[in-house]
Amino acid sequence: MDIFQTVSNIGIIPVIAIEDAAKAVPLAKALTAGGLPAAEITFRTAAGEEAIRRIARDCPEVLVGAGTVLNLDQCGRALDAGAKFIVSPGYNESLVNDCVKKDIPVFPGCVNASDMTRAVNAGLRVVKFFPAEQSGGVAFLKALAPVLPLDFMPTGGVNTKNLMDYLSFDRIAACGGTWMVKKDLIEGEKWDEITSICKEAVKAMLGFELRHVGVNCGSAEEAERTARAFAAVFGMECKVGNSSVFAGTAVECMKAPYLGEKGHIAIGTNHVDRAVYHLGLQGVEFDESTRKTNAKGRTSAIYLKETFGGFAVHLVQK
Repeated sequence: MDIFQTVSNIGIIPVIAIEDAAKAVPLAKALTAGGLPAAEITFRTAAGEEAIRRIARDCPEVLVGAGTVLNLDQCGRALDAGAKFIVSPGYNESLVNDCVKKDIPVFPGCVNASDMTRAVNAGLRVVKFFPAEQSGGVAFLKALAPVLPLDFMPTGGVNTKNLMDYLSFDRIAACGGTWMVKKDLIEGEKWDEITSICKEAVKAMLGFELRHVGVNCGSAEEAERTARAFAAVFGMECKVGNSSVFAGTAVECMKAPYLGEKGHIAIGTNHVDRAVYHLGLQGVEFDESTRKTNAKGRTSAIYLKETFGGFAVHLVQK
């Protein structure tokens, strides 16, 4: 498993300070039900190590890691308990070097160019940016990113209101969040509420919306005729392309039938790869032969295998 890719696909990593290890498994199940099968269990509490052990043992589908790791002793205990990745609040050189040497995914906290440069020289791919909001937020990262070959995982002050401010920047690997795992929710065993908050967070992150409807036509002439007729009624402009003719931006008339008996429906999303991952958790399958990627290797469009009412459906990058 590529932990870094999985972290990016999940997109939001719940950061958890838990006081009672007995609540760890039901909490992990609530997060998974909400679409976030991940948990960064911090070493801020005495229950952290045992919570990691229980989640690793009873919820193998959950990507569990250890947070607030301050030294090599804590790191070793976390890994023995089953942690798949290590997160530290600051840059601890001995900790980073040991993890790199043992090929253990590590996300050290970095809030300035000096620590980030050390991370680059250590061969790291992603660093934690903590505390994110108090350290300049996404504007700070955008200022530094052009000179640093790193991606970032902001944590601290991230919530549903500013989540997409971060995730819309393509150098953000994921965001760490505590708002869905607040102390009162865990202690009150409000698992359904935690699941609901996670679902809302995933919904905001993916941002699904209808982009256009494609209509299968039998020829280029029919496609142009259909598009122009539709555009004339609703005062839209026509745009003739290589394989289709658009009436405005919402109706695409195909010059030759493509996927779907009647045509296709395009659903826009903030991040196609994350959408593929999260829909995959629900059992949705994709036609890999239709996957298109951009210059950075990220998916820009892909069709689902299932059709709806005679229409094929594909995801497209907003």
